[in-house]
Amino acid sequence: MSQTVGQTKLAYSRVWRLIDVGSDSRSLGRIASQIAIVLMGKHKPIWDPSTDCGDYVVAVGCHDLLVTGKKREQKKYYRHTTRPGSLKEMTMDQMFARWGGGEVLRRAVSGMLPKNKLRDKRLARLKVFEGLAHPYKANVIRSFEPPRIAEMPEVKAAFAEGKAQ
Repeated sequence: MSQTVGQTKLAYSRVWRLIDVGSDSRSLGRIASQIAIVLMGKHKPIWDPSTDCGDYVVAVGCHDLLVTGKKREQKKYYRHTTRPGSLKEMTMDQMFARWGGGEVLRRAVSGMLPKNKLRDKRLARLKVFEGLAHPYKANVIRSFEPPRIAEMPEVKAAFAEGKAQ
């Protein structure tokens, strides 16, 4: 049997997905991990660590990013120019004020992607916007929502059957 069954151009085609971060009830880390999985292509049956088969992700509403605890005041981001004494630090609150929630989301997703040659290419497919407006309306095919188990018909029927007894 051939090893290339199912590995067609259609299987490798990229889909544009939209996520409204502001209206999502999940926290920053949960959203970032879901975005990283889509950017890597792990949700596809043809996924392979050495190939780049992920989709595009358009994240809108990043100004309303949900962060739990005191991370907004306590989490620090560091950068260094390799010159002595040039270590700079910035809190998440300062980063929101300076670059917006899109940069915070981008850095969270970047930390969840594998550290290899494909990381920058995958991260380039993440498009972040502070508001709800974006120029990719014609490209977006799917809007991805978190799986809601309680809304599945089988689960609803089981709950209704349990209440009837």
